Amino acid sequence: MNDEQLLRYSRHLLLDEIGVDNQQRLLAASALVVGAGGLGSPAAMYLASAGVGRIVLADGDVVDLTNLQRQILHRQASIGAPKAISGQRTIAEINADVEVVPLTERLVGEVLAALVAQATVVLDCSDNFETRHAVNRACFAAGVPLVSGAAIRFDGQVSVYDPRDPESPCYHCLFPEGEDIEEVRCATMGVFAPLTGIVGTIQAAEAIKIAGGFGAPLNGRLLLLDARSMQWNEIRIPRDPRCAVCAARG
Repeated sequence: MNDEQLLRYSRHLLLDEIGVDNQQRLLAASALVVGAGGLGSPAAMYLASAGVGRIVLADGDVVDLTNLQRQILHRQASIGAPKAISGQRTIAEINADVEVVPLTERLVGEVLAALVAQATVVLDCSDNFETRHAVNRACFAAGVPLVSGAAIRFDGQVSVYDPRDPESPCYHCLFPEGEDIEEVRCATMGVFAPLTGIVGTIQAAEAIKIAGGFGAPLNGRLLLLDARSMQWNEIRIPRDPRCAVCAARG
């Protein structure tokens, strides 16, 4: 680290759990953030401010006026611009040393698999089950930790699925693909603005711990938040030994 970085990250360096060595790991890390909306906004901003060296920000959508109620990565002047590009601009103002790779497309197939394989950690900040399952499959195929979050109405959830741990469940263990699960979105059901900040910030914290190699991530635990009462619950997630995604690990 140079003198400016030593000063910028000095409050991390004062923490015994981080220090110089783990901050260096963050600087060398690469995070793939899938979705630059309500969850991806605070997640990407904290990854950048914490010094994660490379952030791949993927979102095929453009900034809309209704997004600004909660998607703090974007500004009014960015309305109509691709979210990934808008996010890149904002992050550059937070920490110009961070390399931001904006992808203005929805990640699928071989492109998704290749990007996941290149990442130190993946943050699923998407808003639909199809993408969540695709990202989960790609992470477990590549052996890359996944930090998954969701927020709708006043209800939030976040967990970590780590294929490096043979006891870890995957997203499919909790929400099997193909089952009749109601999919709700902010556009039709609404969302409490600060909730996305709470969940997205936790996702960033978990990703930073994983990339930095310290702390105990939420692997195998699902945090649930009811923001109306600000009540938290934690559920242990068992691994499904018959899971179609993760059961075949050696």
